[in-house]
Amino acid sequence: MAAEIVALFGPVPAGWVLDATVGGGGHSELLLAEWPHLRVLGLDRDETALAAAGERLARFGERVRLFHCRFDRLHDAMEAFSIDSLSGALFDLGVSSPQFDHADRGFSYRNDAPLDMRMDRSQPWSAADVVNGYPVEQLSAVIHRFGDERFANRIARAIVAARPVESTARLAEIVVAAIPAPARRTGGHPAKRTFQAIRIEVNGELDVLGPALDEAIEATVPGGRVAVLSYHSGEDRLVKQHFREAVTGGCTCPAELPCVCDAVQTVRLVRGVPRQPNEAERTANRRAASARLRVAERIADTPRRGTVG
Repeated sequence: MAAEIVALFGPVPAGWVLDATVGGGGHSELLLAEWPHLRVLGLDRDETALAAAGERLARFGERVRLFHCRFDRLHDAMEAFSIDSLSGALFDLGVSSPQFDHADRGFSYRNDAPLDMRMDRSQPWSAADVVNGYPVEQLSAVIHRFGDERFANRIARAIVAARPVESTARLAEIVVAAIPAPARRTGGHPAKRTFQAIRIEVNGELDVLGPALDEAIEATVPGGRVAVLSYHSGEDRLVKQHFREAVTGGCTCPAELPCVCDAVQTVRLVRGVPRQPNEAERTANRRAASARLRVAERIADTPRRGTVG
């Protein structure tokens, strides 16, 4: 959805746009080339991705700043470069194509590799710790929550019984064998949901998303926009929830009565943008098929209707 995203940031005020998951720099390159009034602050926890982005974006010189961190450390990055506010923010969630495609990273069930799945390879915790260390109940809960996997308990028990599990190929074999044969024939590769769940757990992806969104919204000036591309139902639910909180200010007063809880609205939802890739993009890029786009525009802090006091 690159064209849609680039167009969304055209109307924002001049200044810094956060690329919270800069990856190889693809979105940032398009934004910088199209909109000369924008600069990019790119974050990533993957140092290999940051190096690739640095090479790709070098031609933009002082309009680019890159910082190695998780996106819930936005304040640290802004402070490092003396950036006071943002004109927008883009979150392209999930794992990047280069991470999938490099077999040694251990993200894919299609290639044999050590169980890793760390986006930041400096962290000590890896997929091997989850697969070989969690008790069956905890492992089942992870696979169910982050993978929407209905056979989570069967899979978790099979993994625990097969320990130690040392490679992605072996993990995929165990998962496939644990799923009933009729269910294996639909919905793509049978191990897809389990691998997704373990990756999300290893990297704490949903734990950091909510705080990061709130921080980005707070740092964005009125007229700026925050756009999120999510690829997993749990991610999308969190984005929807935090945008709703910003729209309502957390107000729980009945809609037919004046607000008495001093709620303050900080964004409005941007309507009329495609929430999913079109058919042509889904055909050309199978990894885009599950993408969901949500966009909010920062407004001046506005007391909710009828606020007392």
